[in-house]
Amino acid sequence: MTYLTQSTISSNQWLTNRVAQCAAEQGIPDPDTWTGTNRRTWAAAPGWAAAWESALVAQGGNPAYDPGADAAVITDQMILSQVQSMAPTPP
Repeated sequence: MTYLTQSTISSNQWLTNRVAQCAAEQGIPDPDTWTGTNRRTWAAAPGWAAAWESALVAQGGNPAYDPGADAAVITDQMILSQVQSMAPTPP
């Protein structure tokens, strides 16, 4: 795991869209803003960088491959767990 990988994850458009969609599903107000504001935190979720790096190695440097769009790398369950752990508590 590296900070560079976490930074790459935090700025990946596909993963950002997936996290925002999860936030919307979980009822977080203004999910796009929430996702952007918290992008560095969710990108540092345990196991995400390792999964990302492993996927890149498995793809053999294929420049067309985007781990953020591959639901087998950062799974929907991983995203859901992280979003739920970060969600603001309702008033």
